[in-house]
Amino acid sequence: MISKPFKELKSYVAYLRSVEFPVLRKTAQDFDILREDDENISARQIAGSVLQDPLMVLKLMIHLQRNRGRQQNHDITTIERGVMMLGVTPFFRRFDKLPTIEEQLAAHPRALLGVLKVINRAKRAAYYARDWALLRHDIDVDEITVAAMLHEVAEILCWCFAPELIQAAYALQKNNPGMRSAIAQKSTMGISIADLQLALVREYDLPELLITLMDPANAENPRVRTVTLACDLARHAANGWNDPALPDDFRAISDLLRIDIGHVMQRVGVPPDAPVLSIAEPPAEPL
Repeated sequence: MISKPFKELKSYVAYLRSVEFPVLRKTAQDFDILREDDENISARQIAGSVLQDPLMVLKLMIHLQRNRGRQQNHDITTIERGVMMLGVTPFFRRFDKLPTIEEQLAAHPRALLGVLKVINRAKRAAYYARDWALLRHDIDVDEITVAAMLHEVAEILCWCFAPELIQAAYALQKNNPGMRSAIAQKSTMGISIADLQLALVREYDLPELLITLMDPANAENPRVRTVTLACDLARHAANGWNDPALPDDFRAISDLLRIDIGHVMQRVGVPPDAPVLSIAEPPAEPL
């Protein structure tokens, strides 16, 4: 555990490169069940379990990049193709007896609750991104799904390995309404999680395409906007449907998908009686 902030971003990156990531206990349990019938299990079934856990997605992508064959002339950017590349039996042999997040944070129950919230947010973002990519007839929906799932891994890792520091950042922000999260993080951790995210995906040598899709600096690309807006919406909706940032989210999603705001809100599951309705709809024309 990191109990005191490092002085530099590269120290966080070096530390997180040196540790083995835990996965959700349910992921490990699912793998145990699937392993018992590995001769009849498909890559798609395994991928379905992997895609419920952002850190398992990250573990697999890192393994694929570090073990590229000499004949491999292209990156693997989706989970199902990654499992197919490894093979079912080698997959289970490589990812056996995995440490779990629940074990890692057994002595930090508040941090466990915090990380589970972020994981749920990442899964929700991946769901939104996949749905919108299908609506946009994206060239590869699975790539968009993976990029959205990986978008929060830096924060998830901070909850797992620096729980006291990230809790302090959240407490500082709560006690200072209006403070940006990056400012609170730099005050308590010495870095921003956004900077750590970009540094980590580079350090892990993830496929360039996935790095591009996760980088908001490439927002002119509709595929990147799909990922960015899905993550923004998941983060703001986690605060409740009355979060003040949601109307802008809905307008941006409406522009991306070329559908009206009401349809956007219905598609993402906003309850009809949610307070945001009166904010997001355009004002009525004067009589």
